[in-house]
Amino acid sequence: YAHYVTKLYKVVSLLDLSQSCKTPVMKEAKSPGDIIIGGLFPIHESVDAKGQCNRFSIGRLTQSLIMVHAIEEINRSGELGNITLGYHILDSCGDVTTALRNSLRFMKMNDSKQQSSPPVMAVIGDYYSEISIAVTRQLNLEKIPQISYGSTSGLLSDKTRFPSFLRTVPEDDHQAQAIVQILKDHNWNWVGIVATDGEYGRYAVERLQHHAASQDICFAYIKFLPEFLVDSNLEDSIRDTVKSVIENQNVSVIVSFAKPRHMMYMFDNVLKHHRGRKKVWIASDNWSQAVDCLNTTRWNLKDVGTVFGVTLKSGNSSRFERFLRNLTNNSDQYENKNSFLMEFLKGNDDSNNGSNTSIEFKIDRLVNTTYLYAVLSIELAVKAIAQTVKDLCVTKKCDISTLQPGELRDALKNAIISLDGRNYSFNKHCDLESGYDIIMWRYLSGRTLDMNYQVGHYDIKRDRLMVTSEINNLYHQTVISSRCSVCYPGEMKVRRHGQPVCCYECKKCPENYYSNTTDASLCFECDNTTDYSNEGSNRCMKKTIDFLMWTDVYLITLVAFSALGALLCLVVGIIYLVCWKTPVVRSSVGPISILLLFSLLSTFGCVVIFGGEPKDWQCKARQVLFGLSFTLSVSCILVKSFKIIMAFEFDPVTQDILKKLYKPYLIIPLCLAGQVLIITVWFLYKPPKPMKDYKYSNKLLVLKCYENLFPAFGAMLAYIGLLAIICFILAFKGRKLPHCYNDAKFITFSMLIYLIAWVIFGPVYMYVRGKYKTVIEMAVILISAYGILFCQFFTKCYIILFRREENKEEKFRASVRSFAMKDRDSLRSRGIENLALSNDSLSRSGNCTMEEPGLRRSTVLFLTCWLIYLNFPR
Repeated sequence: YAHYVTKLYKVVSLLDLSQSCKTPVMKEAKSPGDIIIGGLFPIHESVDAKGQCNRFSIGRLTQSLIMVHAIEEINRSGELGNITLGYHILDSCGDVTTALRNSLRFMKMNDSKQQSSPPVMAVIGDYYSEISIAVTRQLNLEKIPQISYGSTSGLLSDKTRFPSFLRTVPEDDHQAQAIVQILKDHNWNWVGIVATDGEYGRYAVERLQHHAASQDICFAYIKFLPEFLVDSNLEDSIRDTVKSVIENQNVSVIVSFAKPRHMMYMFDNVLKHHRGRKKVWIASDNWSQAVDCLNTTRWNLKDVGTVFGVTLKSGNSSRFERFLRNLTNNSDQYENKNSFLMEFLKGNDDSNNGSNTSIEFKIDRLVNTTYLYAVLSIELAVKAIAQTVKDLCVTKKCDISTLQPGELRDALKNAIISLDGRNYSFNKHCDLESGYDIIMWRYLSGRTLDMNYQVGHYDIKRDRLMVTSEINNLYHQTVISSRCSVCYPGEMKVRRHGQPVCCYECKKCPENYYSNTTDASLCFECDNTTDYSNEGSNRCMKKTIDFLMWTDVYLITLVAFSALGALLCLVVGIIYLVCWKTPVVRSSVGPISILLLFSLLSTFGCVVIFGGEPKDWQCKARQVLFGLSFTLSVSCILVKSFKIIMAFEFDPVTQDILKKLYKPYLIIPLCLAGQVLIITVWFLYKPPKPMKDYKYSNKLLVLKCYENLFPAFGAMLAYIGLLAIICFILAFKGRKLPHCYNDAKFITFSMLIYLIAWVIFGPVYMYVRGKYKTVIEMAVILISAYGILFCQFFTKCYIILFRREENKEEKFRASVRSFAMKDRDSLRSRGIENLALSNDSLSRSGNCTMEEPGLRRSTVLFLTCWLIYLNFPR
């Protein structure tokens, strides 16, 4: 550190020597006091090639006067007792070399033991971070504290490198966060950056990039302009920056950390191009309230577009404005104290355009160029020094003559500053986190530009941008888009390889997925049990609940056929009961036929339960009723088929066994018992239940009965099918008997219909989905039931109703006798001649026919005679 100090003193000595060679008298503002506060302000904003300060800034002069006013107020208030504060204000000219040379005078006082005035105990300034970084290193050689009112670079928060630096403003990291909030609020993520190539600009851009990355905000271009206006590359850099602005048409928002003069040149060049107009500019605290950055004689705010500004926290300017107004009458008191002010009032500065030189006009210009943030920041700096002096020398009664800058510096860091009813203090980095105001440029009236219109403020502690409610709409009225890519609701982002995160392709959300925000990274899945969405949807919609409603044309048709079948069963039953003793009914085994009709009636009835909204009882009842009723139907037909096979069997021993086994009213319950067992196991383990089928359709939620245990459902159908196959085999063997007694053909045909229908039902049932799956089952049940009803009863009803002459015993006996006479020789040879001859007395007329191919006539004759024996009394 000692080596560093030695080298820095050599530099200071050379600067001092160069200063002594200059003949012009240095401009300054001085006032005596017990404790002198130095001031360093960029009253001139640049230097020319000869090292002379130029570009006089009225706004910076106003800032130096804020310091003067604050010190005078403290002295008048008497809060320091007999201690008075003085000031010594110098011009940094916005140049590091000039600032170092001039600030050396603050240190020379400390070294001059014969100096009559007290030494400088603290320095307020400079505004620019680049200057403060250099000056604080120099002042730190004598531990002179420097309090900046505008240097916001985060580098200065490093107390190891800058132990004597304090500031009454927050560092730029917070400003970067505030700007990111503005970008985020407006959904701007493809932005340009312009900054000066210095400590302030580089650090601000780095922090902005850091915070923007977490919000997926990207920068299309980052342009750095030379720090100093005298740089020969300035024009080329501005042209290159303007080119980037006008060529990137999808970049409508530019964040600028440049200086006011740089922005003036930028606007003058970019607004020449139509494509450079009507942009959104986000101004840093460097130029957000700089009235001279827009040449209003050439351009207006409509050409620029929208300007949002991030400015340091504003103070109460009413007291300072009165101070400025009073200068109209008492400016003479500063004749020998403030050469900057007198030069301005007399019109000797380079800001004078010669149009109006009255002192009132000059004072108005001072008032109009008052930066509200500077009022607070500079007053806080003066108050901090005053409070520290009070703590050290009023409360503790110190000796002012022995007070050292290092003591003041250490005490400053712990000072509690009171201003306008609020308390402020420095944090561990010696920063004062006062926050930021967000402003928006607007016109008051005519061409009067208002750069102090607040639209919100940024709270550092809560890291939150708050917009005042009454101007919320105004703040959000900017509808300009500045994005590389935009994915709207219903789409999701697909990253491009090698491209910034803000540039991407958009892909529509697939079916049953949605996105309801702009630039969604993922599409969210709908709850497919209740909701659905089409491709590219921004929301999920409720599925329409669907089931086999009573208004459905298919259900109406099936129910009508079911009702018709039930009605026919009743009609046939009545016919059979009325004609109970007729040969046709007796040959059909009357009681079994009535039981068969009852089972068919139940089958037709169960079809109705398949319709409507599925309920738990309904799902269970329909399978039970169908399974048992149809099993009963096939069991009755099985009894009939068994009787036929008995007639077919001509061996006396086998016939005797079959007769013993033929117990119709025992066979039917046994067949039913097998089905009851299957259904019981099914219902105990996993009974049918209603369910919502959300996989059938994207838009429909189908309510249906779920069998729940498909092996049991299949076993139920297979059991009925097994009985049907047995019936089919038995009946097929008896298909050659005389027509007047032969049920075998009709049993064969009805079972064939049943088997074909249910074989087709299997694959169709598995293929069809939705509510019409139930329709398929209903249709197959009806086909099977109608097949049995038609084949078993309609031919017999036709004979009973329309061929009554054939429904007589004489006719039946004649038919059998005629059939038996044709095969008498065959019967005699088998030892049954007596049975054949006993029929000679029967009527010889008959209408029955016989089809003989494939069966031995003796067997057919035996079967026929056995049927006669079974069904008619002797």
